[in-house]
Amino acid sequence: MLLARLAETSRAVADVPGRLAKLGLLAGLLREAGADELPVVVAYLSGELPQRRTGVGYAALRALPAPADVPSLTVLEVDAALERLAAVAGPGSAAERRAQVGALFGRATADEQGLLVALIGGELRQGAAAGLVTDAVARAADVPPAAVRTALTLSGSLPAVAAAALSAGQAGLARFRLEVGRPLAPMLASPGTDLDDALARTAPAAVDWKVDGIRVQVHRDGQDVRVFTRSLDEITPRVPELVAAALGLPATQVVLDGEAVALRPDGRPHPFQVTGARAASADAGVPLTPFFFDVLHVDGEDLLGEPLAVRADRLDRLVPEPLRVPRLVGPGPEQARAFAADALARGHEGVVVKALDAPYAAGRRGAGWLKVKPRHTLDLVVLAAEWGHGRRRGWLSNLHLGARDPQGGFVMLGKTFKGLTDELLRWQTARLLELAVDAEAPRSTAGQVDVRPELVVEVAFDGVQTSPRYPGGVALRFARVLRYREDKPAAQADTLEDVRAIRDRGAS
Repeated sequence: MLLARLAETSRAVADVPGRLAKLGLLAGLLREAGADELPVVVAYLSGELPQRRTGVGYAALRALPAPADVPSLTVLEVDAALERLAAVAGPGSAAERRAQVGALFGRATADEQGLLVALIGGELRQGAAAGLVTDAVARAADVPPAAVRTALTLSGSLPAVAAAALSAGQAGLARFRLEVGRPLAPMLASPGTDLDDALARTAPAAVDWKVDGIRVQVHRDGQDVRVFTRSLDEITPRVPELVAAALGLPATQVVLDGEAVALRPDGRPHPFQVTGARAASADAGVPLTPFFFDVLHVDGEDLLGEPLAVRADRLDRLVPEPLRVPRLVGPGPEQARAFAADALARGHEGVVVKALDAPYAAGRRGAGWLKVKPRHTLDLVVLAAEWGHGRRRGWLSNLHLGARDPQGGFVMLGKTFKGLTDELLRWQTARLLELAVDAEAPRSTAGQVDVRPELVVEVAFDGVQTSPRYPGGVALRFARVLRYREDKPAAQADTLEDVRAIRDRGAS
């Protein structure tokens, strides 16, 4: 398949407004792809590179050769070229990388160059997010979308799922199973408005402490233990205490979900930055304590489809109480409020209310889990920042906040400079300049700096109000920064639907 064909479809998907029309275009292209081309085509349509990183920065993409007049590049040739780029290292690597970029882009037409720049820069915005491409795979293979999503949850690889679906249909998808040692996307909690509402929406329910740590997924197979973060990155060498905890359990194979947090001697959590630093290095000196709240597999038995009531019982029998998150099962409103107040008094964020009859919806944020905090919070993406004035002159201060649009891209909800300490101002200025779209941005100290939408920030706010000022029709009231979430990728930020749901439930 020529890259020009993919670029043509990508442009058409960006131009057409309706979801069904986008699906038709994507499915048609997927059917055209050969078996060896399909994984690359799926990755590119999702705005991703199989190599993840190529070592090519924005500076290398600013002075490109003149585009070719006639398309000749194939998808597989581009994939091979990017593979070679990703392998460049050592003395002279910068010059070699520039030469390879020039050779690749010199064979690309103008449309193909635009596509390649967007892919390499992580900024392909044609409305074909992974969720839409997932449904396009289902349409192309004529299989139920739910079957594709389930296989994707278990495998973590949409290209692999697409290859199985288009080659073998539902039988191919049925071959995907939870594999101990291979992480799967975690189940996520949706924002809840208040405790009474969350209990009513999930009944019968359990209420867990919401611990302010790092999400961990622990896999044990015999004496082999692997620990993964919510972004599916492996951190096993950095967390020996979690490895030891898993090896101490009365099971040969187990997959656990939970949080790890650095605790003070009195049992209260350290600030999140301490936990984050400890998870980044085993030499940080502060031990991590696991708080496991779910079990997904035990000794050959997958538990994903079992209701929480069953999984909670297995967890209680498998994991000793000091390593489990405190949980209250089937409480009334008064009991739940007292339990939540105790969690807050001990320094934790709040509670998560969980439906006891809900299966583990890996990779999804649904109504089965509702997080309730004493304030409204959302995890949003920084889209831009403005240089400060007065005391904040020389620092990037006013943040432009965006919610994730499931159809692709991000939707701005407002701005804030509240909650920023001098330490945060210094840190975010350096970090945002690294993400600046314009390489000249560090030379200016005025105006606005647009950044690549990669940095997630947790924001507290008093409510959501309807607003014609922003394209999503909603805005946050009195937003303020709580912390940055470098442990969370932008793809897991809260969505525009989450924000509207808070407004519709009376949070404004």
